Amino acid sequence: MTTPKSPSPDFPLESRYLNVLGSRMHYIESGSGDPILFLHGNPTSSYLWRKIIPYLSGQGRCIAPDLIGMGKSDKPDIPYRFFDHVRYIEGFIEGMDLSNITLVIHDWGSGLGFHYASRHESNVKALAFMEAILKPLSWSAFPPDFRRGFKLMRTPGVGWFTISVMNMFVNQLLPKATVRKLTPEEMSFYREPLRTIRSRRPVRRWPCEIPIDGKPADMHQIVTTYNSWLQETELPKLLFFATPGGILDANALAWCKRHLKKLQTVDIGPGIHYLQEDNPDMIGEELAHWYRRL
Repeated sequence: MTTPKSPSPDFPLESRYLNVLGSRMHYIESGSGDPILFLHGNPTSSYLWRKIIPYLSGQGRCIAPDLIGMGKSDKPDIPYRFFDHVRYIEGFIEGMDLSNITLVIHDWGSGLGFHYASRHESNVKALAFMEAILKPLSWSAFPPDFRRGFKLMRTPGVGWFTISVMNMFVNQLLPKATVRKLTPEEMSFYREPLRTIRSRRPVRRWPCEIPIDGKPADMHQIVTTYNSWLQETELPKLLFFATPGGILDANALAWCKRHLKKLQTVDIGPGIHYLQEDNPDMIGEELAHWYRRL
């Protein structure tokens, strides 16, 4: 179940693997009790949660998988659409026999988490989220700093070159969407699973899955459906936000406060999109405090 290499001081949690649909999904785990499932997004991995999990491991069974094709998980020859990730994440949850799950979710991990919770609410204890995909977007409301880049990434040919060849998502967008400067060692961890053009296929696919102005239509329907569920569910919710934020800006925060029930919010201070890199200690402390009171 474990990798022969010893854990790095920069990533002290031991690697484990679970076979899902014929491929190995990598995950890290710490603690015992009810599961706390951490889901990352694009272009990251379980490494994103390394400084937060220690705050929760004394209270529950903290588990952070790498999405299929990302991090240290296998990279099967699949399209890497949202629906592919759903199959693997749900297979992972079933294979790990997880019940009464608290979801801690970010970026596309939030889409996967909300989609799962809306269809399996009886198996979910609570939701904690940050920089989440809450509803379909429009280009006019898309964050201005990212609008041009995402339009390029969704353009055939140009998108392939910028992401698959230039590795722009890791080399440029990741550090640009983090307030503090990531160290060379940290950037190396994020680059390592994405060394080749082929390995960047999931990173290339994710920007094209965002429902913007109704496209793609199937993703517009998925996000619209779980958005409606989010406004009805009585599950406890914890929202982390930052200034200026990225996809969860002041307008999105106001929407959450108006429409989501049993919601608590935490202002982590300066941050853009990868909040776990900007203020992991506050996120960990507030998560632990909230979880103890569930």
